[in-house]
Amino acid sequence: METRRQARGRILGRAVPWLVLWALLAGPAAAEEFTGRVVGVTDGDTIKVLHANQSETVRLLGVDAPEKRQAYGDRARRFTAELAFDRTVTVHAAGRDRYGRLLGEVVLPNGRSLNQELLRAGYAWWFRKYSRDSRLARLEEEARQDRRGLWADAAPQAPWEYRISGRR
Repeated sequence: METRRQARGRILGRAVPWLVLWALLAGPAAAEEFTGRVVGVTDGDTIKVLHANQSETVRLLGVDAPEKRQAYGDRARRFTAELAFDRTVTVHAAGRDRYGRLLGEVVLPNGRSLNQELLRAGYAWWFRKYSRDSRLARLEEEARQDRRGLWADAAPQAPWEYRISGRR
């Protein structure tokens, strides 16, 4: 019969390799900060940053920009590209989403937050489902009141509603 100590050792012996593998595959950990050059802009809220000689997909935390084929989707992507493409940015990582993308705040060379600039210009929604950041909420509200960007439309459709409608 196996003792408790032997059983614990057997369980740990099986778990440790999986934990090591997970840590290696997870990449930058939550709350990590790194600097890299933006090498791609997928859409308004997703960029590719060169980190440790590899392209890392970064999803802007707390914001949700229109989808590519949605109204203002191309404008949001172009706005993000104008501010960030081929520039060195600092990423404050906060974890990963269910697609494996790094979630984070992206700080531009001038010290401003790309996440906040998208909201300020009216090219994204505050992603209230995943963010409690009151600064982002305020920036969205100001853009709405001033009818900037997508808020110039009478009734802009939120990206999460657009995705549910299956019009991707």
